Amino acid sequence: MFKKVFSKIPKKSSKGSDSRDQGGNSRTHAVSASKNSDNVTSSGSSKTGNSSSSSSSSSSLGQGQYHNNHGNNHANNHGNKSSLPINENSNGNFNSYEALPAFRDVHNSEKPSLFIKKLRMCSVVFDFTDPTKHLKEKEVKRQTLVELVDYVSSVNAKFTENVMQEVVKMVSVNIFRTLSPQPRENKLIDGVELEEEEPSMDPSWPHLQIVYELFLRFVASPELDAKLAKRFIDQSFILRLLDLFDSEDPREREYLKMSLHRIYGKLMAHRPFIRKSINNTFLNFVFETEKHNGIAEFLEILGSIINGFALPLKEEHKLFLVRILIPLHKPKCLAMYHQQLSYCVTQFVEKDCKLADTIIRGLLKYWPITNSSKEVMFLGELEEVLEATQPPEFQRCMVLLFRRVAHCLNSPHFQVAERALFLWNNDHIVNLIKQNCKVILPIIFPALEKNTKTHWNQAVHSLTLNVQKIFQDLDPDLYKECLQKFEQDLSKEGEVTAGREATWKRLEEVAAKKAAGNEAVLINKTLPRKSAG
Repeated sequence: MFKKVFSKIPKKSSKGSDSRDQGGNSRTHAVSASKNSDNVTSSGSSKTGNSSSSSSSSSSLGQGQYHNNHGNNHANNHGNKSSLPINENSNGNFNSYEALPAFRDVHNSEKPSLFIKKLRMCSVVFDFTDPTKHLKEKEVKRQTLVELVDYVSSVNAKFTENVMQEVVKMVSVNIFRTLSPQPRENKLIDGVELEEEEPSMDPSWPHLQIVYELFLRFVASPELDAKLAKRFIDQSFILRLLDLFDSEDPREREYLKMSLHRIYGKLMAHRPFIRKSINNTFLNFVFETEKHNGIAEFLEILGSIINGFALPLKEEHKLFLVRILIPLHKPKCLAMYHQQLSYCVTQFVEKDCKLADTIIRGLLKYWPITNSSKEVMFLGELEEVLEATQPPEFQRCMVLLFRRVAHCLNSPHFQVAERALFLWNNDHIVNLIKQNCKVILPIIFPALEKNTKTHWNQAVHSLTLNVQKIFQDLDPDLYKECLQKFEQDLSKEGEVTAGREATWKRLEEVAAKKAAGNEAVLINKTLPRKSAG
C-alpha cells in the first residue's frame, strides 16, 4: 500500500545538475539533546566519517536508490557508553571487536539478549575516510547489521522498551553525523560554465544503507507498539532526521523519505509536529537560502499526505497552500522539485475546486518574467490546475489570467509561445474559454494577430492559425468586431508614430537653422502622447 501511494507522486529528475543549483545549508532548528533522557547516544570511541565526493558501491536491500543531496550540522551525542568491551590499541586496531554468535546458533530464549548485544556492537562508528583502516572490523559490523535486518524482519514478538531504546540509540549513533557540504562555486573550463555536477556520495554508505534498512523495517514492523515507540522516536529525533534531508547523497534521501513517511503513518501523535517542522524548512528555503537538497523528497511525502486529507479541508491545510506551496514557486531552482510541487497543488484543486481561483492568482503573482524555462513550467502547471477548475472559479480570474497568456503568446522564445497555444488542445479548457468567449477573445486577439504576421517560428505561426479558426467558427461576428478594432488601433498607432516623426523632423530643421547663432531652440507645439488605451 505504501509503495502504491508513492508511485503516484512524480519522481525527482536524476540528472546530476539537480544537485548543483542548491547548496547545503544548516537548518535553523535548535535541537536540545540534553533535555530528554530518551535521547539517543553514541557508543564507541571512533568518529564518524564525513561525506566526500567519492562514491562507494552498495548492496541493495529492497528499498530502491534515489536522487541527490548533502549538508547538516549535528554532532553525535555522547552519554550512555556501550558496555561491550571494545577497545582500540596504539596501532589503531580493535582488540575485542569479534563477531558474536549467529541467531540461528542460539536458543530462542537467548535471541533478545543477543539482539541487544549486536545492536551495541554496531554502535561503534568507523572512519571511512581511510579505506585501509579497520577492514576486518568493518566487515564484521556489516555482517552483523545484515543479521539484525533479518532478525527485525522475522521477529514475531513485540519489541520491548529496552529493545526500542537500543535500536534508536544504534541508529542515531550511525546516521546522525556532521556532514561536510560539497563546495558550490561555479567552476569554469575555458570560459564555459559546467552545467552538471555529480552529487557527493558518503563513503560510509555500505554501512549506512543497512542501518537505514534496519530502521525502516523496525518502524514498519507490526511488532512495534506506537505508544511506546513515540517515547524514543521523539521530537528531538525527528528534527535531526529532518536535518539529514539536506544530504547530497540521493540514496540517503530516499531512505529518509521512506522512514519519515513510516513514522508519520505510525506515530500519529507526531503528525502536527512533522508538518510544522517541514513547513519551517520550506520557509527558510524560500525566503532565506534557496538552498536545500531535500525539497523534492519533502514534497513527495506531503503529496501522499495531502492525498489523504479529509473533506472539508481544515483551515490549517488551506493556509499551508497559500503560505508555503504557492511561494515555493519563487526560487530560481524550481526545476529541481516542480513536478512534486505541481502534484501537491493540483491535489488541492481536486479536493476543493473553490481553491482554483486562489491558486491561479498565486501563480500569476510569482509568474517569471525573464526566465523562459520557468515560464514553460508555469504554463504546464496552469493547464493541470485549469483542468480541475469549474466555471465559477474560472470566471473570477480569467481576465488577469488571459492578459498573462497573451504576453506568453507573443513571447520571442518559441517554447513559451508554443506551450501557451497548447492550452487550446485541452478540451476542458476550450469549453471554459468558449463559455466566456466575449471576454477572452478581445484580450488575446491582438496577440494572435501579431503572431500570424511577425512571429519567427513556423510552429507557433501554425498553432496560432488553428486557435484563430476556433474563435472564427465559434462566433464569426465577435471575431470581425475584434479584427476591426485591431485595425483601428493599428491605424491610430500609425498616426501617433507619424506625428512623432514629423515633430522630430521639425525640431531638427529648427535646430539646424539656429545652430550658427548658438541660440536655444524653443518649440511651442507640445509633443503628441500615445493614449493609455
